[in-house]
Amino acid sequence: MGIQATYYEIIEQDSQKGMIMNPDPAPALKKIPSVTLLLEEQEFRQLAAWNSRKYLVHMIRELLADKRKAILSGQETELDLPTLWRELEIRLKTSAESHLRRVINGTGVVIHTNLGRSLLAAQALEQIQTTARYYSNLEFDLQSGQRGSRYSHVEDLLIELTGAEAAMVVNNNAAAVLLALNTLAKGKEVVVSRGQLVEIGGSFRIPEVMTRSGALLREVGTTNKTHLRDYEAVLSDQTTLLLKVHTSNYRIVGFTAEVPLEDLVALGQRHGLPVMEDLGSGSIIDVSRFGLEKEPTVGEVVRAGADIVTFSGDKLLGGPQAGIIVGRKNYIQALRSNPLNRALRIDKLTLAALEATLKLYRNEDQASQHIPTLAQLSISLSELQERARRLFRLLKKNPAAGLKIEIIPTTSQVGGGALPLSFMNSYALAFSSEEESVSEIEKKFRSFSPPIIGRIEKEKFLLDVRTLQKEDFPFIARCLTAWGS
Repeated sequence: MGIQATYYEIIEQDSQKGMIMNPDPAPALKKIPSVTLLLEEQEFRQLAAWNSRKYLVHMIRELLADKRKAILSGQETELDLPTLWRELEIRLKTSAESHLRRVINGTGVVIHTNLGRSLLAAQALEQIQTTARYYSNLEFDLQSGQRGSRYSHVEDLLIELTGAEAAMVVNNNAAAVLLALNTLAKGKEVVVSRGQLVEIGGSFRIPEVMTRSGALLREVGTTNKTHLRDYEAVLSDQTTLLLKVHTSNYRIVGFTAEVPLEDLVALGQRHGLPVMEDLGSGSIIDVSRFGLEKEPTVGEVVRAGADIVTFSGDKLLGGPQAGIIVGRKNYIQALRSNPLNRALRIDKLTLAALEATLKLYRNEDQASQHIPTLAQLSISLSELQERARRLFRLLKKNPAAGLKIEIIPTTSQVGGGALPLSFMNSYALAFSSEEESVSEIEKKFRSFSPPIIGRIEKEKFLLDVRTLQKEDFPFIARCLTAWGS
C-alpha cells in the first residue's frame, strides 16, 4: 500500500502537468527480482567468468533502478528475466567499449576542436609508440650520464625553426600564457589593448587567465582602435610587461587600428619593458601559400623583436596539444625556474610527437605532404572533386533505400580558432530523403561505429570530402548498404 499511495500522489501531480503515467504499476513492480535472486541464476555465473562480482552487482542495481523508473513512468508494463539478462549483456558490452572513440570527420572543419583538432603525422605516431613501449632518455643526458632536461629534445629544433634564443614547452597554450604572466608580471601591471582581450575555447578569457596568474590587467584603447599613445599614457613604475594577443579566432574589420608589433617593441625598449605576443594558433610556415589569408609566422614575430612568443602545438602547427614558448634566453630560464612549471609540464608522449612533427618542418614541402593538417589545407580543388566522385561511385554500387545522394560544391573551414575569414572551396556528398528528416539522417550517421560526423546545410546532410580519409570510404559504403535494416 505504501508504494501505491506514493505512486498515486505522484500521478495526481503529473496528471496536472499533462504527463501520462502507468495507471497501475504495482503488478509490474512486484515482478522486479531482487539482486540476491539474480546472483543465484546460471546467467550470472556465466557473466562472472568475464567480469568481477562487484562490477556485475553494480550494473545489476543500475539496471533494476532504471526498470523501476520506466515502470513508474509508463514506459514499460511487462518484465521478465530473459529480457533483463539480455539488457544487462548489452550494457556490459557498451560499458566495455572505449568512451574516447574514433569518429569519421565529414564536417569539412580541418582543425575541429570537438573532434580532437589536428591529426598526427605517421612519423609522430611511430615515435609515440616507441617512446611508450620502451624506456627513454626523457630526463637523462646520454653524454654526461647525469640528469638532463626534458626540454632539450625540442629546444634546439624550435630555435632552428623560429630563430629564437631559447624555447620550452608546457601542456597547452593557455598554460604557456599563464606561466609567462605569473613569472614576469605577478603583482605588476600588464598593458594590453581592449581589442585583444579574447575568449578562447571553453569560455576561458585572457583577463581571467591574467587574474589567475597574479598579474594586473591594464586595458588601453577601444574595442576597434588602439594607438601607440594609448600605451604610452598608462606606463608607470607598476608596468612590467607589454602584451599583444593575436586575434586568431576572430577579426575586427572596418574602422580599426592596432599598434604593429615593431612599434610596441620599440616602446618597450625605450622604457626597459619586455614585450610578449600570444600567437594562439601560431604557424611555422606561411599558410598564404595554400591560398589562405596571411597569418604571422612564429619566426616573423621573433624577428620583429618580441621577447616572449607563445603558441599552440595542435593547431596550425599540426602537432600534439602543447603550449610552446620561445624567446629571449633570460626570460625562458625564468619561466623554467617557476615552481608552477612543474604542474604545467609536457609529458613524454607529447614530447615524442612534437619532436617528430617539428623535424618535418626542416623541409616545408615535406611538412605540407606528411603533416595531415597541412595536407588537408593544401589539397587542390580538382583532387577534392575526384575524391567526391570516387566516393559517389562507391556508394552508388549498393544504393541505400530511400536515400538520395548527390555531389555539391561547398566550403571548408580551417577551424581550431584559426583563420576565421578563410573559407576553402570544396566538394561534399549531400544526403536527403523523402522518408526521413535531415535530423534523422544525421542521427543515423552518428549512430554507426565509428560514428560518421557531418553537418546539416539547407535541409541536407553533408559529408565534406576534404576531411574524410581514404580508409573512411569503404566503411561509409558498408553503412549505407545496411541503411534500411
